[in-house]
Amino acid sequence: MAGNERKVIVITGVSRGLGRAMVDRFIALGHTVAGCARSASAVEELSTIYGRPHIFGKVDVASDQAVAEWAREVIAALGPPDLLINNAALINRNARLWEVPPGEFEQLLRVNIAGIYHTVRHFVPAMLARKRGVIVNFSSYWGRSAAAEVGPYCATKFAVEGLTQSLAAELPPDLAAVVVNPGIIDTAMLRSCFGAEAANYPKPGDWARRVVPFLLSLDRRHNGQSLTAPWSERPEDL
Repeated sequence: MAGNERKVIVITGVSRGLGRAMVDRFIALGHTVAGCARSASAVEELSTIYGRPHIFGKVDVASDQAVAEWAREVIAALGPPDLLINNAALINRNARLWEVPPGEFEQLLRVNIAGIYHTVRHFVPAMLARKRGVIVNFSSYWGRSAAAEVGPYCATKFAVEGLTQSLAAELPPDLAAVVVNPGIIDTAMLRSCFGAEAANYPKPGDWARRVVPFLLSLDRRHNGQSLTAPWSERPEDL
């Protein structure tokens, strides 16, 4: 795909944080975005701000049926995505593994892992038919190393790494699947773990200005790779 070509970008988890920042940046660069989130108010706000051709839907990626319906709508309106970004994720409240409630653990599995499976299941066949596209699954530093009190989150992000590498081995030469560690960014998710210390890290908008062009540069050459997005711990460097 030509570097200046207008692309169709599908992003999950666009209500806040990195997802929302990516929506704003991709659209600012002239691309068409289809995004989903569980928050009806966030979806309504995005739809009001941007309107068509962009499409925003209230979707829980943990539901295969909901993702299937949304994918049909997006593909019918925009065609298959050039870039499918699986960003939606949850983190558990800080707790030792045996103290994490079963429902909370299971919800992380449904969103962080099954959510990726659902989007792949319903978007990738159209990408295969068109013979182009890149799938980016967001991992984490805690998908490559572990820490106390975030065991369920670490487990799901380690799974994202393996799931993506397996998917990459299954794709034909026209497509690519890449796992990306986005880095440490001042988001609500980070604040839930780091508290006030999260303010020492880059804000999502600053992160997106550097990372969105990096995501747009990914292609078949990167298939199966575990990459880390370009970023800085110091906001003044961005």
